[in-house]
Amino acid sequence: MFASPLIAAPMAGGTTTSAFALAARGAGALDFAAGGYKTAEALAEHLAPLRSEGTDFGVNLFVPRQGPLAPADAAALLRYRRELMPLAARLGASVPGLPFSPSDPRTQDFWAEKLQLLLTDPVPLVSFTFGLAPAAVVASLHRAGSRVLASVTSVAEALAAAETGVDALVVQHANAGGHSAAFLPPGHGAGESSVVQLVAAVRAAVALPLVAAGGIGDPTTAKAALAAGAVAVQLGTALLRTDESGAKALHKDALADPRYSATAITRAFTGKRARALVNDFVRDHGATAPDIYPEVHFLTGPLRAAAAAAGDAEALNLWAGTAWQKSQAGPVGAVIEGFLREL
Repeated sequence: MFASPLIAAPMAGGTTTSAFALAARGAGALDFAAGGYKTAEALAEHLAPLRSEGTDFGVNLFVPRQGPLAPADAAALLRYRRELMPLAARLGASVPGLPFSPSDPRTQDFWAEKLQLLLTDPVPLVSFTFGLAPAAVVASLHRAGSRVLASVTSVAEALAAAETGVDALVVQHANAGGHSAAFLPPGHGAGESSVVQLVAAVRAAVALPLVAAGGIGDPTTAKAALAAGAVAVQLGTALLRTDESGAKALHKDALADPRYSATAITRAFTGKRARALVNDFVRDHGATAPDIYPEVHFLTGPLRAAAAAAGDAEALNLWAGTAWQKSQAGPVGAVIEGFLREL
């Protein structure tokens, strides 16, 4: 199904640049554009250099939440906004007002507009995360000529995704850096201790091709995931520090800083579970941040921007998987070629 056993993960928020994707492709990896947080116009601009090469590549989209916030959620957001005010004052940042309108296209991550773009001007592969695209959407992408992947984090999610007609699954373990792709309520999550075990469990339950993701920091783990039943492995944190990565220098430096000795899953930055290096923001707000995405993401956005401008890594979202200490600096092509030699 894939031209390469190695996939450069789509990392939204500026990390996966067009230059990063093209460099990964040039080294032999399959590249995915990160469609999250982009308007349809910005996504089209991002895709233009990738299309010009005329080879296999993919685009990842976020599946938006359906329905308005519950009254209790609105109250929780107000409480969290008040909690963030002292930090905002220290950073010289403002915290956006509430509420966010459900009609604001940002809350839907420009879903309809980006789908229309991909139906009008198709790409070879489309992947979804944060939920399942409806079967009708999957079918429409198939008619346009795209293959479709769904991101899952458990056997239950894999079975649900298979019912929508997707062509393959990205099987993400909780060791992954950044946002979890989980979409079923707590209790449906995987209990497997590694991506290798999770891939084996999903392989036993569904017949679709699998991509292993989460905590793959070295070729040994990658080979084990392939042996467990994956047809490809996806690298994210392993490529964060590379030259072409659009991650902030502050973030790249933190990944190599011995002061940061642990990661944790936290909702503090965006309201959605995500794995990051443990810093002051995680410690101060991890226990109180509400489970409300993307509204918490909007609340903390100006604070994160101000922290980056001030060089304050303690208030920045330092996404990192559990194998972050194995991430390497230098050209992304060199990292990818090193993995491919071993695979």
